[in-house]
Amino acid sequence: MKFKKKRASVKQDIPTASLPDIVFMLLLFFMVATQLREVDVLVQFSLPEAEFIEKIENKRLVSYVWVGRDERIQINDSIVRQEEIREIMYRKRVELPNVIVSFRVDKNANMGVVTDIQQELRKADARRINYSSLLKR
Repeated sequence: MKFKKKRASVKQDIPTASLPDIVFMLLLFFMVATQLREVDVLVQFSLPEAEFIEKIENKRLVSYVWVGRDERIQINDSIVRQEEIREIMYRKRVELPNVIVSFRVDKNANMGVVTDIQQELRKADARRINYSSLLKR
């Protein structure tokens, strides 16, 4: 007579009752710990003042162009040459057809540079332009 060992047929499942709690805590942790990406401004500028300003509600549609005291031009995170503006803004306009170009120009900057940038934007068909300023108090 042969003896057979009987094994217990206990199934070991992973308990999932606390899984929603764990997922919620991880989600909350990443929401608190994550910072939204901000653009590093590489040019020095001080905005002019205006008596009346209007705030843009949908910031997702805005593409910023900085013109500094030394007439350097920055789009997004990089310094660009005037000849590169048309191609950059055309690609941006293809991605977002309703893109608004917001100028942040130093109050003492040469307006000839701003006019040249506007001409490049026209060639890229980016005609929605906004000028940033501070509220005069």
